[in-house]
Amino acid sequence: MARRPLPSILTSRPALVRGRDLARSAADSATDVLHPVITIARGMRKQVAWAGSWWGRTPKDRRGPALLLAAAGVVVVVMMPYGPLLAIAAVMASAAWMGRDRTPPTPTGPSEAETGRLQSLYEALVPYLSDAGDPAPLYAHDGSWDKAFSEYEFQDGRLARLHLRYPAYFTDGEAESRTRVEQLLHAKAGRGREYRFDWNEEENHLTLTALAPLPTDIVAQRFITAPGETVLGFTDDAAVQRTVPVTDGDGTRDAPPVVWRTGTRSTEPHLLALGQPGTGTTSLLRSIALQALVYGDVVVVDGSGTGEYACLIGRPGVLAVEGGLSGASATLEWAAHETERRLIAVNRARQSGDPVADDVRRPLWILVDRPTALSQLALAEGRPDPQTLLDVPLRHGRAANVAVAVADQLDATEGLAPVVIAQTRARVVLGPLAPEHVEAVLGAPQRTTPAAEVPPGRGYARLGTGPVLRLQVPSTPDPYDEECAQAHRDAVLSLLPGAAPADLPLHEEAPASASSAPAEPEPVPVALRKDAVVRAVADLELS
Repeated sequence: MARRPLPSILTSRPALVRGRDLARSAADSATDVLHPVITIARGMRKQVAWAGSWWGRTPKDRRGPALLLAAAGVVVVVMMPYGPLLAIAAVMASAAWMGRDRTPPTPTGPSEAETGRLQSLYEALVPYLSDAGDPAPLYAHDGSWDKAFSEYEFQDGRLARLHLRYPAYFTDGEAESRTRVEQLLHAKAGRGREYRFDWNEEENHLTLTALAPLPTDIVAQRFITAPGETVLGFTDDAAVQRTVPVTDGDGTRDAPPVVWRTGTRSTEPHLLALGQPGTGTTSLLRSIALQALVYGDVVVVDGSGTGEYACLIGRPGVLAVEGGLSGASATLEWAAHETERRLIAVNRARQSGDPVADDVRRPLWILVDRPTALSQLALAEGRPDPQTLLDVPLRHGRAANVAVAVADQLDATEGLAPVVIAQTRARVVLGPLAPEHVEAVLGAPQRTTPAAEVPPGRGYARLGTGPVLRLQVPSTPDPYDEECAQAHRDAVLSLLPGAAPADLPLHEEAPASASSAPAEPEPVPVALRKDAVVRAVADLELS
């Protein structure tokens, strides 16, 4: 049976839109026509309000004579020739005067000082964006800025946003040409701030935007994330399409996070963080550990041996915290065997069609701080490099639900093992660095100018082949540090799972390393041979 079409009054959406537009235009026309009436009515309302306030301020003993005087005035006006008409005209004129719009007109166009700054910026761009053979140059020494600058915005007398056009023959595809223009705009717009440059090569447009400083008041806390997601820090509002609620000293607000995703479906399951001493790489690993303990187990290797991770000792989910060479090597060797065991268990479960065991599905995090220091100790003692033990977790950790995060100093990158550099697709660089150094670490140039002041935890991040993002790591200090603020110390201690057997007091020195023998649930003995591991990895990739 054919269905009858709905009436046009219910299905004609364009007709409703046209009716709405007609009603809006009719209301605008009526407002223009009745504008004098509206002005007079507004003035009469103000007159009535003034008369009521005057009557309220008048003492009671003077109200009678005032009414008598007003009545006498009305009688005189009525007795005069054309008196009522003149009185009505006077009242209407005064109402129109009192009801007029007294809002000062909004100034259009830039001020004299802003015009001078735009013109000087235009003249500075002439040598870079002009050509002697152009018959109608957009940038000329005797030209005006209004032809090239389509949009601009000033804040507190400083240029905050600028949208300019440039000729088609400008070599915007060459990095050197773009860098020269960006350096010039950075110098002329005002130093001390960070700027983002958005090049539109298709339409020959360039947009300069002054960026607000990233917030540094966010401390370690429980972020609302899904399993396998880790908040590395926070970035600009327009850089990501997601926000999470955070708590600071002023209350709760939404902040845009830089989320690092790990697990079997992640394209960048391992992280490498580089920076100078005191820039916040250790705080970043400590923040990752606190978030990882919610869903998985953590193994920490502290190559510096300063006890920065002593607060994790004995906590539920922390399998080991090692700082010495022997303990670190043993822990990393166990992590390699655990990765192999998980690979074989996953392969057998898929071949037999059984669900994967819970101990295999539970994420395992391997956090290594300063591995190059351990490599130097091993070289001095003639022992194998501990970084070679990270080969299996880095290469096959994604299939085994094992994530590796490595942090080291920027001047020690030559000591990192090739497998560490090759397998860490998520990169973070912290501290004051030149743009070419940031590009060398992240593999792509930054889109913003360097910051004038770099607080701890400030830097850039790039996840895989994504864009380079500004990053501010949440403050996660060592709670056993005496110089740590009490609020930050309480925030970190509140995130630690359970309670340690004996929490260290602040006046005592925290131990540099400690370990707990990680249990290896292995119901069936498995021979961990190289050919078996390779066969298991091949089966996983084929499946």
